Amino acid sequence: MTKAQQNIETPFNEEFCTRLEYRICHELEKSTDPELKGFWCDGISWNPTSDNQLTKKSVNDTRQIVTKAWIGKDGQEEYEMKIRFGKFSLRRYSKGTEMIDCIPSSDSMDWINIEPENKKIEIRLK
Repeated sequence: MTKAQQNIETPFNEEFCTRLEYRICHELEKSTDPELKGFWCDGISWNPTSDNQLTKKSVNDTRQIVTKAWIGKDGQEEYEMKIRFGKFSLRRYSKGTEMIDCIPSSDSMDWINIEPENKKIEIRLK
């Protein structure tokens, strides 16, 4: 299997990243944190910082994927994004099944941590 094929077949793909982007935007819009006022997300890369992160073994061992996201008041600042896997999302990833419903749906930012000063964002999936 080529790297291109692996990227297409993994549950961490364009559709998942687009849905995650929309959820983050939804939460940022309602955030009461003055530091995040006016922030929005303009994309999440489905090509992680290294392709071997997409292997089932790597995700199982590290329980995360590190990629890039574009966030900020203009949505264009590049942030390092850590996507941490919970039990539910880890199980889905290992089976190769869709993970969209692993994105938290609660109306709170408790699953998102943004550090504007360090240009980092961390999210926790179910």
